Amino acid sequence: MSEETEYFSKDFDWEELRDEIEKDVSHRHHILPFSPSPSPSSSSSSEAWKSFHKRHSTGRFFKERRYLLKEFPELLCCGEFSKVLEVGCGNGSTVLPILRGKQSIVVYACDCSTEALKRARQMIDNADEGSVKHRFHPFFCDFSVNGFPNRLICSSCRKGSLTKPSDCLPDVKGSEDAGLDELSSFEGDQCCIGGVNFVTLIFTLSAIPFQQMPFVIAECLSVLRPGGLLLFRDYGLYDMTMLRFQLNKRVGFREYVRSDGTRSYFFSLDTSRDLFLSAGFIELELEYCCVKSVNRRNGKKMQRVWVHGKFQKPI
Repeated sequence: MSEETEYFSKDFDWEELRDEIEKDVSHRHHILPFSPSPSPSSSSSSEAWKSFHKRHSTGRFFKERRYLLKEFPELLCCGEFSKVLEVGCGNGSTVLPILRGKQSIVVYACDCSTEALKRARQMIDNADEGSVKHRFHPFFCDFSVNGFPNRLICSSCRKGSLTKPSDCLPDVKGSEDAGLDELSSFEGDQCCIGGVNFVTLIFTLSAIPFQQMPFVIAECLSVLRPGGLLLFRDYGLYDMTMLRFQLNKRVGFREYVRSDGTRSYFFSLDTSRDLFLSAGFIELELEYCCVKSVNRRNGKKMQRVWVHGKFQKPI
């Protein structure tokens, strides 16, 4: 990581925060063993997020993630017409910086909410750069249940190493979308786009039930080209938002549900490593990002913890 990024991601020591939290009896319910009970299905979790996006249809709830290219500079120095799959794109707060940062990159973005996809399309259409919207291809996909459509990478390409890229469609260089369900409308035996160079999982994995995470990560691996990168950023263990949850909101080990039914999981480095390496990825980077910020309204200091990771599909 660059010196600038490193500076802003190490405002405090995570081990010191851990010791402080684990000694505080008021946070004991976050640490105690959890007896699992029947958890909501992945479909009910998806429904909760669909309702969430309907309530926040203006998109004001999300801010454009401009830090993304500093954290993942590979998105700037990649080859011409590289392909990105943004998993759980929401209103497009991650997609827009990527499209602006690299003038030839092509982004395929999916979400389980059509409201979110519509908002993402509006955000991209309203961008000043004329070429941005022609490189953005949104599609509906409840990826925690059904996986990704074969239009991204067909069955034969999933099994092999893309030794014959000419068998697949050429890179998209400005074609219009057929709609938000563009990719999933294709049959599995038709030609695919040949896989993607990057998959981004930015505050997405934590939003689905823990039991579904291995399936989603395996799907991400399958649509990547050999040597491709998965870029991961999500909530870290003992983040401020985790400590706000009450005992009755705990639905699993380090897993919580909000009053609106949406879920949040908080990752340790060990859990993250186990999930991705078990799927077949190679670990390139994995660390806690520890950032101090101040609430401008009340002056309260906040300690945010995120997990930053880069994983590669074997060549």
